[in-house]
Parts: sequence; structure tokens; C-alpha cells
Amino acid sequence: MVALNPPVCDFGQPAVDFALPGTNGRQHTLADCRGPNGLLVMFICNHCPYVQAIIDRLIRDCRELAGHGIGSVAIMSNDVVAYPADSPEEMRRWAVELGFPFPYLHDASQQVARAYGAVCTPDFFGYNAALRLQYRGRLDASGRAPAAADAPRELFRAMCQIAASGQGPAVQQASIGCSIKWRE
Repeated sequence: MVALNPPVCDFGQPAVDFALPGTNGRQHTLADCRGPNGLLVMFICNHCPYVQAIIDRLIRDCRELAGHGIGSVAIMSNDVVAYPADSPEEMRRWAVELGFPFPYLHDASQQVARAYGAVCTPDFFGYNAALRLQYRGRLDASGRAPAAADAPRELFRAMCQIAASGQGPAVQQASIGCSIKWRE
């Protein structure tokens, strides 16, 4: 697996609309997922050790962000033929098993990941109420293993700041993760 870092935040970039099927059997759109104070779009997958290292913290943070008016959505864009651990059935199993508090969507065409410029899992895009990009950083200092329990909650703090002011932090640490598995 190749570890990649996404580019720095392109402040003000508008969110890209989507309509994708979720593990709950429903179609979800950008409008469905947003909260009154913003939206966190997350590109994740089941098999990535970087995602597995943070998934419990991510679930916790998304639950708490809902109380700040921030909606959350996770999108899986990997090639499921090459990576069957990321298949829709496995996505559904994982979402139920872990009790995801956000829709988990399958981007089978990979067009949504390309439109967002996603490069790795996890890759986070934090938008304000106007759906303008304000955060493209990491969850915390975790890598292939979880960071210390007392590690600063970078994504959570940034999204709370965005909910309160509409602006993200000027300094952001890039996420790190496995490359998105593009189809040939």
C-alpha cells in the first residue's frame, strides 16, 4: 500500500454535488447530508489500516459534530473488484457493526472522488454553512496506528471553529492514508 498525503486546503472551493447509494439502501445527495453549520465529507474504506486506526475516534467526532450543526458523510470510492473487502456488502456490514452515525456511500464510478480531488483514505473535506471548503487536514496525529488517547482532536476542533465562525484554521496538517484504488 502506498501512503499518500492530500494537498493543502483550497479555501473557498465549493462542495461538489453527488447522488450516491448508501449502505442503508437509499440514495443520498449533498443537500441530504449537510448540516445547518456545515458538512464533513470523508473518503474512507474498510480495508485501509489508516482508516481502521481512526474509525472509533471518527465515529465519536461525527456524533459530537452533529450537535454543532455539522453533517457528515463517508464515501467509499475504491475498485471493489480488486479490493473485495470494500464491497457494498462489506461496507454495509461494517457500518452496522460499528454503528456509523453518518451515511456510508458507494462511489462505484469513482466520479465523485475525482471531482473532489480525493487522493487517499482517509481524506477529509470540511465545509462551512455555505458549502465552501475550510478544512483539508487530518483527524489527529494517528497514522497506521492510533495516536495517543490525549492527542489533540484536530478535525473536531477545526469543524467546531467552522460551525461557529464559518472559517477554518489557517494552519492544517495534511491527512495521511492509503491511495484510492482506482480502476484500470
